[in-house]
Amino acid sequence: METERLIMRRWREADREPFAALNADPEVMKHFPAPLTREQSDAMVDRIESGFDRHGYGLWALEVRATGEFVGFTGLAWQTFEAHFTPALEVGWRLARSAWGYGYASEAARAALRHGFGPAGRDEIVSMTAVANLRSRAVMERLGMTRDPADDFDHPRVPVDSPLRPHVLYRIGRDAWR
Repeated sequence: METERLIMRRWREADREPFAALNADPEVMKHFPAPLTREQSDAMVDRIESGFDRHGYGLWALEVRATGEFVGFTGLAWQTFEAHFTPALEVGWRLARSAWGYGYASEAARAALRHGFGPAGRDEIVSMTAVANLRSRAVMERLGMTRDPADDFDHPRVPVDSPLRPHVLYRIGRDAWR
């Protein structure tokens, strides 16, 4: 898929090194339990690619059209952990700091939502983040997603004693997307 400024594509072997670098960046990973090691980052790429094979969509590698630079991912991922709203299809993103502030996450997430409500045929898509992640929450709101505080939850994959465990949930339905 392509947007005005981005190419959203399957992953390449050459993406692994810059992806590992952004996953090791403490600022990028500030709202996650911990930065990832190279092995954890590579395993994530393998899981993402397996998801593409299973579903035909997933977390697309993001490339800036003008430069060819890999800057992270944006796309769709099934969340199946135990929660009141799962299983659910989530729109998500993770970008290198060098790509922050350009609107890339919103631009690519809009394309992912189009795919989710179009070819993937979903009626609702969610997004979630740690309560304190105001940048991602702003992207969710720019996408037209809404939050009901009654949907907020403690993420079961985040340690119980972590300040990152409380999460907000945003939703958007097919009708609202139109």
